[in-house]
Amino acid sequence: MEALIAQLSTTVPKARSLEQLTRPLLDMLGTATGLESTYLTTVDEQAAQQRIVLARNAGSLQIREGLVVDWQDTLCRRALEEDQPVTLDVPQRWPDSAAARRLGIRTFVSTPVRSEDGALIGTLCGASAQVHPVGSNAVALMSLFAALVGQFIQRERLVEELRRANEQLATFALTDSLTGLPNRRALFDELQRLIQRASRDGSSVLVGCIDLDGFKTINDRLGHQRGDQFLREVAQRLSLEMRGSDMLARMGGDEFVVVGPGLDLRGRTAASGAVIDHPEALQAAATLQQRATLATVGHFELDGETVQYAGASVGVVALNPVGLTAEEALHRADARMYEVKRARQQQRLTVPETTH
Repeated sequence: MEALIAQLSTTVPKARSLEQLTRPLLDMLGTATGLESTYLTTVDEQAAQQRIVLARNAGSLQIREGLVVDWQDTLCRRALEEDQPVTLDVPQRWPDSAAARRLGIRTFVSTPVRSEDGALIGTLCGASAQVHPVGSNAVALMSLFAALVGQFIQRERLVEELRRANEQLATFALTDSLTGLPNRRALFDELQRLIQRASRDGSSVLVGCIDLDGFKTINDRLGHQRGDQFLREVAQRLSLEMRGSDMLARMGGDEFVVVGPGLDLRGRTAASGAVIDHPEALQAAATLQQRATLATVGHFELDGETVQYAGASVGVVALNPVGLTAEEALHRADARMYEVKRARQQQRLTVPETTH
């Protein structure tokens, strides 16, 4: 027993995973009990299932890792409910257990693995196809091991919960709560990465600004709730028109931005400035601009109110990434968007002459 305790004192501090902790414990448990198989299970009482997580087999009896069994049929459940940690006559005591008959188990020991609040999370077990007496010291050792495993599982679950919470916080920090799109911060991060990658690859960058003309009128006339619904619907329609490599983000209010990779500039002659005037680059920008514009045109059903929307002002530019900053890229796209906006306003103000 002293040798086992000494081994335990070196095993536990080094364990970095449940497997690293449990496999040596199962070996020690096998030595202490003399049983053919020792194994760890997890129990899902709600789903009524027990799963063999890790197992040590040193004889003819083979407990398979990954095996999932009906919790109601298990020896673990019977032993727990009857407060029977050691059973030397399994076929006689529990003749209705199909699993025990199938495996040929005669000797069985089990202790629950619980969380800090006492909830059952698994069992630590030993079994043999032969009758094999198990002393009180071995039972006490099994209880100690079960407590260690329970604490480790609890810690792993806590770490996983913290990881998920951190992921959610990171997602919230980079997501617009209204539309579910990336927000301004996420956009700047992605645009900066896109510029750096394009600089290395010798390609261009497409940046587009989208401004929802007349949104204030919709918001004031129909109310903020319908205004929010309109923004969500626009975001969805725009998302469907984006390429898989594009990022669509909401900058705030009624402003959206799309960024994505552009034309490969290697071997092509273009103006030396930030805005590229190569015909293919201009066409790529024009295509994205048209798709985004058309996506915003049409009927919007807003909680019983129908809005016929004439579309947003969209400006898309193809940019040379060399020496370009995210701020300058957005400024160039914004300037292009305002050119489109002025042209649309002028078109609405122009009244055709009447011929008499």
